[in-house]
Amino acid sequence: MLKKRDLQDCSSLFDLISHPSVFPFVRQKAASAEEFMFMTKQLMEEEEQGNVISRTITDDFGMPIGTINLYDIQDNAGFLGTWIGEPFQGKGYNQKAKLEFLEELFFQHSIQTVFLRIKKHNVKSIRAAEKLPYTTLAHDSHPALLEEINRGEHEYVLYQIPKDLFIFSTVAIYEQTEEEQAM
Repeated sequence: MLKKRDLQDCSSLFDLISHPSVFPFVRQKAASAEEFMFMTKQLMEEEEQGNVISRTITDDFGMPIGTINLYDIQDNAGFLGTWIGEPFQGKGYNQKAKLEFLEELFFQHSIQTVFLRIKKHNVKSIRAAEKLPYTTLAHDSHPALLEEINRGEHEYVLYQIPKDLFIFSTVAIYEQTEEEQAM
């Protein structure tokens, strides 16, 4: 479902990122496949420096369908950025990718908190964030960060995923699933 970013995937990912329902909400706003490849190469270099963690999301057949990233890593925290191509939206890939990525961040890296900065008008992403049992609104717990991210031209909602809540929620989900299978 997730793999390290690869320049070979850039062409198909650029086709997906260019869709009008995806493009306004992505961080890498490339105007061409070549520019997208250049940005991806830069992102891979940033990962080597420890500033970002970036993965390609794949479908059930291993084809690239989107990306998931942890940007601006500081003090064992960072901002989650994810997008999935329009033909693959609403098919459960987003939640599966987030779960796998968060497991990697919390258990293989020293990440303690993942923030989600979502534009207020991005209703799809807000709904997706609120479906996750380990996501909480961070306006009260991180007012300075909320103020900082809202200094620009866009207004954002700020969520957080603390490591301890993620572990607690995923253990509870796993135990519930085991009980349902035993019935």
